[in-house]
Amino acid sequence: MEAAAAALQVEELTSGASSRIIPVFKNLRQSILSYESFRKSLLLIYSFFVWILLLLPRRHRLSSTAASSPPSSPKSASSAIRYRKFGIRRDEEDTLRRRALAEAIDMVADDNRRCQWTTSLFFGVRRNALFCRSWLPVYGEIKGIVIIIHGLNEHSGRYTHFAKELVSCNFGVYAMDWIGHGGSDGLHGYVPSLDHVVADTAAFLEKVKLENPGVPCFLFGHSTGGAVVLKAASYPHIEEMLEGIILTSPALRVKPAHPIVGAVAPIFSMVVPRFQFKGANKRGIPVSRDPAALLAKYSDPLVYTGPIRVRTGHEILRISAYLMRNFQSVTVPFFVLHGTADRVTDPLASQDLYDKAPSKFKDIKLYEGYLHDLLFEPEREEIAQDIIDWMEKRLL
Repeated sequence: MEAAAAALQVEELTSGASSRIIPVFKNLRQSILSYESFRKSLLLIYSFFVWILLLLPRRHRLSSTAASSPPSSPKSASSAIRYRKFGIRRDEEDTLRRRALAEAIDMVADDNRRCQWTTSLFFGVRRNALFCRSWLPVYGEIKGIVIIIHGLNEHSGRYTHFAKELVSCNFGVYAMDWIGHGGSDGLHGYVPSLDHVVADTAAFLEKVKLENPGVPCFLFGHSTGGAVVLKAASYPHIEEMLEGIILTSPALRVKPAHPIVGAVAPIFSMVVPRFQFKGANKRGIPVSRDPAALLAKYSDPLVYTGPIRVRTGHEILRISAYLMRNFQSVTVPFFVLHGTADRVTDPLASQDLYDKAPSKFKDIKLYEGYLHDLLFEPEREEIAQDIIDWMEKRLL
């Protein structure tokens, strides 16, 4: 038994957009059961569990109806309503707390004479309130506008330093926290659909364009935010509004750690979408070689460090698979940047994007030995300058 237990160690998941989205058993081939037998047994157990969840409530309702009794007493119905209201109120209180923290972030530090900044709420396509920021240069004509779409589990306030570098080169900057992140509405760390984030990004771009007529716009996305930006820019009406997109460490070719996970993820995403897998590694895989940057990230109360939620993990798998199938339809000008030592997202997938996309204006830069959070690496200023140089080349 001890040998079997050792062979079936559970691998911890991370809270980021890595391939370790859901915990799986390691060393299956060394277990007592054969790999194929274990796979079939596990699928049977999962299927049985799902059918129990789906069918038992219905059977209970049918039996209650046959006995000519109400499905629930007024007292139990009242308790259910109170429980739902409590859950909604708890989520709203959490959102307000996060929004207050988002408002309190210092967005300019010592550069307040060169930069004017604002925070606001933008109502997305589903009428959810999304927390937004802007940084605009006080002097000189704006060359272009960069809209920042952050990565999974983080928020727009983390990009203040990058925004100030852009403003110093006369770029205006806007940023939006997606649903369930930063100061925006929603359960913290829960993304019901990344297609909603794509639609919100498109609507936010349209709003920024209306407020800044004639000013060239770029979309910037990091990690899962890069996947969101790439999908948004694949729509012709969105591409027409853009001079180009910038992707750092985009979440492409994200795969489940085991094929079984991919098979059952859609079902569990529907049945228990908000469920958090226990045993998550709070710090996850190292994302920066700068110890101070790591400390700042994982001590930030607006960065979600809990176990990934089922629906969120499934949505990452889904958008990644969609993008990998559609590289040939990418025609937007783009610049993709990736660290070769990134263990969260795949730098080879970024190379595939560059090789296969038919965009006429495209560039790639792979940074030898750099990790996932490129704009929080020790060489962050060099990377920011590479992005600025690329945009200025696009504007010539």
